[in-house]
Amino acid sequence: MIGNRPKIVVLGAGYAGMMTTKRLTQQFAPEEAEITLVNKHNYHYQTTWLHEVAAGTIDVNRSRIMISDVINTRRVNFVHDTVVKINKESKTVQLENGEINYDYLVIGLGFEKAAFGIPGMEEHAFSIQSVDTSRMIRDHIEYQFARYRNEKNPDPSMLTIVVGGAGFTGIEFLGELAERIPLLCKKYDIPRQDVRIIDIEAMPTILPNFDEELLTYAKESLEYRGIEFKLGTKIKEVKEDSVVVGEEEEEEIKAGTIVWTGGVQANRIVGESGFELTKGKVNVDATLRAPGHDEVFILGDCAWVMNNETGKPYPPTAQIAIQEADVCAHNLRTMIYGGTLQEFKFDDKGTVASLGGSDAMGTVFDGNKLYGMQAKVMKNVIDDRYLFLLGGPMLVLKKGKFRPF
Repeated sequence: MIGNRPKIVVLGAGYAGMMTTKRLTQQFAPEEAEITLVNKHNYHYQTTWLHEVAAGTIDVNRSRIMISDVINTRRVNFVHDTVVKINKESKTVQLENGEINYDYLVIGLGFEKAAFGIPGMEEHAFSIQSVDTSRMIRDHIEYQFARYRNEKNPDPSMLTIVVGGAGFTGIEFLGELAERIPLLCKKYDIPRQDVRIIDIEAMPTILPNFDEELLTYAKESLEYRGIEFKLGTKIKEVKEDSVVVGEEEEEEIKAGTIVWTGGVQANRIVGESGFELTKGKVNVDATLRAPGHDEVFILGDCAWVMNNETGKPYPPTAQIAIQEADVCAHNLRTMIYGGTLQEFKFDDKGTVASLGGSDAMGTVFDGNKLYGMQAKVMKNVIDDRYLFLLGGPMLVLKKGKFRPF
C-alpha cells in the first residue's frame, strides 16, 4: 500500500501552504498519503509583519520561522527548490533542480507586485513582497538618512518617502514609518520637519472596506504624526527619483524612496502554466479547485474565491488563507476516500489594522469597533493565534507579540 500512496504536492510555504500541510498531516496517516511541500526558502515568513521589517521596527529574523521547526520533515517531504512551471497535463512540477509528479496539487505560491501598466513602477519602486524586498526598503531609507547627514549640500528630496496605495499594507506601513522616522532623525541628528512621508491613493478614501468612523480615526492618527495624504490622485509614472501624479494638471514629486503597495497579483508562474487569470488571479470554484482541473487546488493570493452573498470575491487576507487550508485539506481527504466536498464559506472574525506603536483600529466579533491600545492588543492576539495554530505554545513564546522575554 505504501507504494500506491496518493502523492499530494503543496507549492509554497505561505499562510495557505503551511496550514494546508499542517492539516494534511492531521488528516492522513503516514501510510495513507505522501505529502510534499515545495518552497524556494527553507523558512516561512509572516507576510503580515513585512511592513514592520520594511520600516525597521522589528528585526528581520523575528518575521521568519524555519519550516523544519513547525513541519515534521520525517512526515513531510520538504523540497527546498524554486518552482519553474506546472505541467497540468502530465501532472508534473518543473523545478530549478528537478521535477516532481503529483496526483493532487495545492498551489499557494503567493503574490507579486501588480504595477497596472504604470510606466517605471517595476523598475523604480520598491515593494513589500518578501523578507528580502522588505529588508531592502529598510536599508535604503536609512542609507538616505546617512547620505543626507554626510553630504555638504544634500537634496531635500532624499528624505521624502512616497508610498503608493492606501490599502491595508500601505496604511500599516505608514503607521510603522510614523514610529521609525523620529528615531532615525534622532540617530542622524536631522530635524523631523526635514522628512516628508506622502501617501498617494487613486481612490477618494483610505482602506475602502472599513467603516467611516474607523477610517477617520486612522487618517487623523497618521496625519497627527506627520503623514501627508493625496487621495483621489493617480500615479501616472514613476521615475528614478520622482513620481508623476495628476490627470489634467500633472505634478512631479521628487522622492528619495518610493514604495508601491497599491496592488498584487498571483505569482506569474500560475498564468505561465496555463491557468486562466481574471485580474491577475484564478477564479476557483466553491471547493477551491481550478476550473477544469479537479485535482488542483489554488489558495491564498493566487485565487479569487467568490462570496455568493455579495457576488464579489473575498479579499485575499491571511485569515482567509488559513481558513482555505482547512477546507482544502478536508476536500483532499474526501476526494481520496469519498464523501461530500466542503464549499468554502468565510467565517469573518474581524479585521484590525495596526497604525504603528500602540495604536490600531478595526472590527471584531460581528462588527464591534476597537480603537487605540485595545485594538492593538487584539491585533497581537490575532497574530499570536496563527503562531499557536502553526507551532503551538513554544512558537508563540519564541516569535509572538506577547512574549515574556
